[in-house]
Amino acid sequence: MTDLPSRALGRKSVRPSVVPRDLMGEEELAGVWTAQVVTLLPEAFPGVLGLSLTGRALQEGLWQLRTLDLREFGEGRHRNVDDTPAGGGAGMVLRADVGAKALAQAVSRARGDVPRLLLSPRGRRFDQAMARDLASRDGVILFCGRFEGVDERLIEQFQLTEVSLGDFVMTGGEIAAQALIDATVRLMPRVLGNQHSAEDESFSSGLLEYPQYTKPAVWEGRAIPEVLLSGHHANIAAWRQSQSERLTKERRPDLWRDHLTRSGLPDEDREL
Repeated sequence: MTDLPSRALGRKSVRPSVVPRDLMGEEELAGVWTAQVVTLLPEAFPGVLGLSLTGRALQEGLWQLRTLDLREFGEGRHRNVDDTPAGGGAGMVLRADVGAKALAQAVSRARGDVPRLLLSPRGRRFDQAMARDLASRDGVILFCGRFEGVDERLIEQFQLTEVSLGDFVMTGGEIAAQALIDATVRLMPRVLGNQHSAEDESFSSGLLEYPQYTKPAVWEGRAIPEVLLSGHHANIAAWRQSQSERLTKERRPDLWRDHLTRSGLPDEDREL
């Protein structure tokens, strides 16, 4: 489900022309959920996180964002952050000693329960349950992978949990970090205008969301299902549930199997 942008975003209007750093001042907000991102591309932030609902929440101090430029912790005159893979092979690997200095600073700034995650294609797949879990914590530290990966010793030393958006490879973890933060921040109190929106959408109950309709009642010969115009709330709820189950069974058999397991019903006992 896509969140609609708000025209008036808090104390200021967030426009494409706004300088990204305006939303990432140096002032620390006590007791606020904080995302710290270790990255070679700090200029990529806040990116889309500075717009729409997350941008408004960022301006209003409902959460805060900090970047740590990995290059600043690099070695030597040229601030080297990577080197060739031990044992040979193509590409470069981010150095453990460089990453450790950046992560140590992030950890020293963290307050409370703050998981440490590495955006990596070999990690656990990010999902709505993880977003809810992160939203319940005090923040998150995100290390954006690059090149061929990160020295395994860094992962072990800082007990980083590897997280992936899916079964594909990207050039780096920055886009994945923004997606993860967006999915998490929108679950926090006061970020969404109507918190029920987060409760009804896809994955919140383990099922895909039911179809949505709005005016006009008839468009291009296609009418809104009559049940949605009936005003009978029980029938509407039943229709939406059946549609969610149908779509989940058709499009995401993996989610459907999990749903049946939670319900305690075998597949043949559930009629759609």
